[in-house]
Amino acid sequence: MQIHEQKHGAVTVLTPEGPLIQDDADAFRQRAMTLYAKSLGRFVVDVSKIPFMDSRGLETFLDLSDHIGQSGNVLKLASVNKTIREVLSLTELDHAFEQFEDVNTAVRSFL
Repeated sequence: MQIHEQKHGAVTVLTPEGPLIQDDADAFRQRAMTLYAKSLGRFVVDVSKIPFMDSRGLETFLDLSDHIGQSGNVLKLASVNKTIREVLSLTELDHAFEQFEDVNTAVRSFL
C-alpha cells in the first residue's frame, strides 16, 4: 500500500492507495497518528483510492476516530466510494465519521 500526503494550506490530506487490510492497515494507522499529531487537528483522509477494507481496516478508522475525538475533533473522510460507504452503513459506523463528497469540501470544513 502506498500512502500519499499533501498539504492544502494548513490541512494535511492523507491518501492511502490500495486495500486497507491486515498489515497495510497497521502501517496506515501508524502513519496517520504521526501526521495527525503534526497537523494540529487539521487532518483529512481521502479514501477514494481504497477499493475495499477488512475488519482491521475498519478498526483502523475507529482507532483514528477515537484518538482524534480525544482532542474534540472528528475524523473527516473525503471521497468515500460506494463500497466503503456500504461497509460503514452495514456496520452502523457511518455516524462515527464526517464524510465529504471530495477533498476540497473536507478541507473547507475547517474554515
